[in-house]
Amino acid sequence: MRRILLPVAFLVFSMLLCAPAVFAQGKARTGPDPSTIRDPDLEKDSLHNLEVARNYFKLKKAYVAVLKRCEEIIAGNPNFARIEEALFMAGKSSLFLAQNKGKQSPSLYVNFDGTAKRTLSAEEFRELGREYLTRLITDYPNSSFRKQAEADLAELGGAKVRTDSKNQ
Repeated sequence: MRRILLPVAFLVFSMLLCAPAVFAQGKARTGPDPSTIRDPDLEKDSLHNLEVARNYFKLKKAYVAVLKRCEEIIAGNPNFARIEEALFMAGKSSLFLAQNKGKQSPSLYVNFDGTAKRTLSAEEFRELGREYLTRLITDYPNSSFRKQAEADLAELGGAKVRTDSKNQ
């Protein structure tokens, strides 16, 4: 009995001695951060849309199609790994449409207000582009597109003041 009592006492003593160190570590997280979890199928679809939009942007100058593709990515997959590029192309396309550049007429971009269809004016396209570029700068400060977005915003009078929950 004595042979067992000494090791058991030593074990209990060591557990009591180590207990504060274990509790000081806090609770372990139960998994990855939900904002970084990405659906592989959605990523693949978003990447395809981005590649098509990039092709339309650079080669075809079809800015309405670029804007539609980028809006689909931004709305459907806000955690997309390359969301900065989608925001940049959406902003630039909006600015080009405001200047009536490209091979597509800005009137092809249709917005729905309830049941009525309407197109945006040049000023509305400028504001839309400003919103996308401002979001790029504020949400992704380390983006490789930041300098170009800042230059474009400087021509428009600076970044748009955001009133959403992120700045409050």
